[in-house]
Amino acid sequence: MNDASSIRIARPMQLFETALVIDYFLNATPEYLNSLGVDPKLVPERALWIARFEQQFALPVEERKVLLVLWELDDKPVGFSSSDKIRFGEEAHMHLHIFNPERRLRGNGTAFVRQTAKIYLETLKLKRLFCEPYALNVAPNRTLQAAGFKYIKTYETTPGLMNFRQPVTQWMLEREAVL
Repeated sequence: MNDASSIRIARPMQLFETALVIDYFLNATPEYLNSLGVDPKLVPERALWIARFEQQFALPVEERKVLLVLWELDDKPVGFSSSDKIRFGEEAHMHLHIFNPERRLRGNGTAFVRQTAKIYLETLKLKRLFCEPYALNVAPNRTLQAAGFKYIKTYETTPGLMNFRQPVTQWMLEREAVL
């Protein structure tokens, strides 16, 4: 089912809204985290996460190691994207998450990803934006393709601090394709 008549907005996340991200991971079942390629044992404790976000939000955008975008559907938060591996003016990697299972697979991801890509490209002055979802998680791979990202390769890696070693599918969007 598509939320065709709904208003979808992607916007930079504010510090107080990072609680949504923390709760998303801390309240997820081990099975769901595994489906994302996340090792439940590697998810940080709340206090550590809060401290990390406070430290990042205190920095100028040019110096941040992470930038977060909130996704809203009819003025309600439904998901988010985070970017990391930021090389300001060059490239970054983005991650995609929908909070509630009933909001997944409803046709909203493509619009959110397109809006989010523009935010990252403009804010971080990027030439390239990458996304490397878990290869076995079909939904984000289809969404990235529909949003105009180009398939680069599938390979095995440990993508981040919370992940187990896994096959990922690398997608890329170049600035010229969007702006």
